Amino acid sequence: MRGRSLSALVVVLALYALVPVALGGNLYLMSMVVAALTIGGIALAWALLGNLGGLVSFGHAAFFGVGSYASAILVMKAGWPIAAGLLAGGVFAAVSAILMLPALRLRGPYFALAVLAYAHIFRIIATEWKSLTGGAGGIANIPRFPVVLGYDFSGKTGAYWIVLTIVVLFVLVYDRVRNSDYGLALRAMHDSEEATRVVGVNSTLLKAAMLFLSAFMTGVLGAFNAHYINFLEPDYAFSGLWTMLPIVAAIFGGYRTITGPVLGALVVYLVDQLVFKELMPIGHQIILGALLGAMILFAPAGMLPALLRRRGWRHA
Repeated sequence: MRGRSLSALVVVLALYALVPVALGGNLYLMSMVVAALTIGGIALAWALLGNLGGLVSFGHAAFFGVGSYASAILVMKAGWPIAAGLLAGGVFAAVSAILMLPALRLRGPYFALAVLAYAHIFRIIATEWKSLTGGAGGIANIPRFPVVLGYDFSGKTGAYWIVLTIVVLFVLVYDRVRNSDYGLALRAMHDSEEATRVVGVNSTLLKAAMLFLSAFMTGVLGAFNAHYINFLEPDYAFSGLWTMLPIVAAIFGGYRTITGPVLGALVVYLVDQLVFKELMPIGHQIILGALLGAMILFAPAGMLPALLRRRGWRHA
């Protein structure tokens, strides 16, 4: 266990130090990495809900959009600091998930479609509530990340460090929840929810807790993205891409692992944008879809479990 923790620490420190050194001079590549980590964080939140909560969601774009608008509005109109805005984005996203609690009675694709409907409802609200959100015209000039201790975090490298920190913290939270008594109960529910209820486990409460945690994580990343790109409009903030790409990344990387969704996002997004898009500027997603199909057929557990199995790293 200690050796694994030390290896993980070395990898994280390398990500903090080596990536800016290697790519810091290339703003385009750094922006691609920041986008990939943002998608990876959402994929991690989606996988947490699916792996522990046993719920498949098609509506994480709702949490992303709510977090984006909450932080932008609070910082611009209420004068909140950006750090508080990021947390508020997560809190507002979690609060918005309360409206989805009735959908917990549904199972399988019915829950997924119900949450998708909520995402569309939030997009319509953001479009029509012009006095607060700016309507279809959106919100421009959202404050950028500030200067801290003499370093300007509004640049690509600063944004990279911020989103990497967010993702690392979420990985640690996921790991802590998974290895807790609650995580054990949630995993037991996958085998027999009725049996866990017999021994006193409140399955509905635990599922709701995972929904709130997943929404909070996604909302924080939405808030980060709002201050990173400095502009919001409903069709972008609540775009289905914020649901579809994380799902693809999580399944590709291995949604039952902790780091698999993040690794999957880095591979899927960067390869798609830097390789497939160059080979096929129009319709390059077809190659990505074929690659995902092949992964599901030949390595249904995902890329990371397949790599670990190949190397014999049973407990990685």
